Amino acid sequence: MKKLNLLWIITGLLLILAACGTDEGESDSNNSGNDSDEETSSNLYDEIMDEGVISVGTEGTYAPFTFHNEEDELTGYDVEVMREVADRMGIEVEFHETQWDSMFAGLNAERFDVIANQVGINVDDRKEKYDFSEPYTYSGAVVVVPEDNEDITSFEDLEGKQSAQSLTSNFGSIAEENGAELIGVEGLAQSIELIKQGRVDVTVNDKLAVLEYMNETNDPTIKIAAEEEDVSQSAFAFNKGNEKLVEAFNEALAEMREDGTLAEISEEWFGEDVSTQ
Repeated sequence: MKKLNLLWIITGLLLILAACGTDEGESDSNNSGNDSDEETSSNLYDEIMDEGVISVGTEGTYAPFTFHNEEDELTGYDVEVMREVADRMGIEVEFHETQWDSMFAGLNAERFDVIANQVGINVDDRKEKYDFSEPYTYSGAVVVVPEDNEDITSFEDLEGKQSAQSLTSNFGSIAEENGAELIGVEGLAQSIELIKQGRVDVTVNDKLAVLEYMNETNDPTIKIAAEEEDVSQSAFAFNKGNEKLVEAFNEALAEMREDGTLAEISEEWFGEDVSTQ
């Protein structure tokens, strides 16, 4: 009987030790997974610097910020600012052209590392989902209407009007907040074309882009009817968890402001410095 009791005691001890060993293994496994996730989220900067290339999402159809010139070369204000930042980081740039409505999906899927496409940081839900560099553009929204339109003179007058907009842009949000019905388009040029055809009433867009379009085309059939008082801030957009990469961008931008390079790029494209408030 004593031998039998001893056998049960030994068996019980072995089961307890086995259970403790299993719990410890699962805990180690879980901790390893968390460490791996943290390491993955902080490694993008090191990967970029090791490879010497950063992949950048941009539209390529949004003059004067990102578009193709007569030689079919990708250029524009955002493109040149991005190239200067990369040059100061000692890396090359690989641009991936994507429609605006697919831009953030591409960033989410890590098809590129950063977006350079006049991304407004004034939109609250974006701040919750993405990280941003310091702003490199300050500008305001404007309302564009046919030249002979006298009914729309303020943003409040958008109530009940049809506005041609990229559906996920902050300019579309402004139009919708003021009561406009949104008609989806791919860019400013298509928006203005719909206005000229009488298929929509207005479009809300960036003042600098509109002025650039009007200067380039000398189009007398449209005009700016209203301007927003509060300026918007645009910056480079990143997935969350890439603080080291954001910091490197901010350091480059600070250098560019200090030595006047950022102002020079601004004046080249707009005739004034749009990089400061």
